[in-house]
Amino acid sequence: MNALKKFGFGLLMLLIVAAFLALWIALPWQGVVALGVVLALWMALTRRGRQTWQVTRVGLATVTQRLGSSSVVVVGIAGVVGVLVAMLAMSDGFAETLRSTGNDRTAIVLRGGSQAELNSILDRDSANIVMQAPGVKKDAQGKPIASGELVVVANLPRRGDPNSDSNVPIRGVSDDVWKLRDQVKIVEGRTFRPGLGEIIVGKGAKAQFEGIDVGKTLRLAGQTWTVVGVFESHDALESELWADTQSVASAYRRGSSVQSVTVLLDSPKAFDTLKASLVADPRLKVDVSTTQDYFSKQSEGLTKVLRAVGITVGVIMAIGAIFGALNTMFAAIQARAREIATLRAIGFRGVPVVVSVMLETMMLALLGGLIGAGVVWLVFNGYSTSTLGANFSQVVFRFHVSGALLWTGIKWALAIGFIGGLFPALRAARVPVTTALREL
Repeated sequence: MNALKKFGFGLLMLLIVAAFLALWIALPWQGVVALGVVLALWMALTRRGRQTWQVTRVGLATVTQRLGSSSVVVVGIAGVVGVLVAMLAMSDGFAETLRSTGNDRTAIVLRGGSQAELNSILDRDSANIVMQAPGVKKDAQGKPIASGELVVVANLPRRGDPNSDSNVPIRGVSDDVWKLRDQVKIVEGRTFRPGLGEIIVGKGAKAQFEGIDVGKTLRLAGQTWTVVGVFESHDALESELWADTQSVASAYRRGSSVQSVTVLLDSPKAFDTLKASLVADPRLKVDVSTTQDYFSKQSEGLTKVLRAVGITVGVIMAIGAIFGALNTMFAAIQARAREIATLRAIGFRGVPVVVSVMLETMMLALLGGLIGAGVVWLVFNGYSTSTLGANFSQVVFRFHVSGALLWTGIKWALAIGFIGGLFPALRAARVPVTTALREL
């Protein structure tokens, strides 16, 4: 019978924990603030609430006497939050960099079935049809504002490690690229002149690769290129090197074909007209999307992997932190057994004891969460790194530690504190007073 009761109690606790986690994940910050207000009012206005506060004060006063064991909880939870937030910041930073590369005012056209520019090819006739399609904005001379582009991948030594080569994308662009991508600005030197083997480099690429400073020469595809400028765009384009399309096509033997055509739309609403026209044209088999949608899709695969890895590592570390909290709070309850038994003997009920123990654990967890989130924000927010993008080339991006991610880390910390404090709190409330006093 006792075994059945223990099994039932354990099952009930698991259900409580599962229900708490489900509600906690869905709860917005406004809901957490509301819960905090309700708890504060309960502790201020009710008899049991005031008892809870008195017990909590006594428990917090003894934390300094248990500094070593309490630090285990704080440090463990800080580590969980730090790793989780850092991984999610990497994922969000990569996705944000690619999303900001496009907009709804420009469209990109690839060969049908191509998932990235590197896999696409369009002959000259197809590219011309795309540029002349309805919905494409024209300049004062009646010429469509469009850029037939090539993307090839080259190897360059990483800065600080000349023996380690990495992939870098070289993009061939037309003269209209500056009208299409007005976020791109020359910050050092000048732009390239077509047909002269000149190249400009993104600010992010310059920071990652050796030998691409202004004035340096490169040997790529059997041709010598001169670096004449550095551009800044605050997006994934900063990871690239740019030259004119014809020079890139000649060096890499691509003939007159291009891999994509990027066009400026008359307006965002003109996208549907452009797409309908190109899809209906029997001479073409192309995929059409806004540059915003295209670059957002390029980030989806790696973003999902990074988030999955971050959450998996976070869960594994959280399990360890929960056991650390359990051990710490069980030890604290054991050390305070006489004190808790005395309080219960003079009229303190089980609810104040349970809530006070959980409050103590969650306060330690909150401290750990704040430390972990704060360290990640100080160290990683805006930190630049690079990883492989859809074109198997390095994409330079910055960690983005947003307020939403910091809040996610704090919620994880409080959830760990809740689970880690629940079972010790119930034990403190369920042990008979006579047994607690007899054990000391």
